[in-house]
Amino acid sequence: MNLFRLVADLMHLVSIFILLLKMQKTRSVAGRCSRISFKTQALYATVFLTRYTDLFANFQSLYNTTMKVFFIASSLYIVFLMKFKFKATNDPRLDTFKAQYVVGGAAALALIVNYAFTVQEVLWTFSIYLEAVAILPQLFMLTKTGEAEVITTHYLFALGTYRGLYLVNWIYRYWTEYYVDWIVWIAGAVQTGLYCDFFYIYFTKVLKGAKFELPQ
Repeated sequence: MNLFRLVADLMHLVSIFILLLKMQKTRSVAGRCSRISFKTQALYATVFLTRYTDLFANFQSLYNTTMKVFFIASSLYIVFLMKFKFKATNDPRLDTFKAQYVVGGAAALALIVNYAFTVQEVLWTFSIYLEAVAILPQLFMLTKTGEAEVITTHYLFALGTYRGLYLVNWIYRYWTEYYVDWIVWIAGAVQTGLYCDFFYIYFTKVLKGAKFELPQ
């Protein structure tokens, strides 16, 4: 554990709390000019369920176990809210990204490129690859509307910052521990790269009080 990882985890928690706050406050997954992608949230739930299969078999610390439980529980709760409690506000016609392709691609890649061909290791590797692209349905939906509410942009910023800080964490660990994990590094770099356009607009517009709008 180091400061970069701790702050990254906190940003991840912040992103989840922002999303839950938005949903509970508005009693909806839709906004005036933006929506939350059910497919992205379902992909994140799949990520945590397949990554933490060792939850009860590999105890590392109370912090580690608590975070695992929280991420699984919160992701399933968000899916529940979107699928049942706020179902009437969720319009599948707008959430049209072909998520099955990224799931299939991540599964195929996990079977080919992994550290050990065991069920648990393949599932863990699958979760790493899938998390790298899980935000795509949300970003695709954002490009369709061309704009987003401030609270939605804060959610995406916190989520993107979490992954960006993990890159810094890995660099720090490389220099201090000679930590090397090419699968995690490459997937994390891809995931962070997907946020580049969003970050640019967030810093140049949202933080200056302007409306989040994609270039026409």
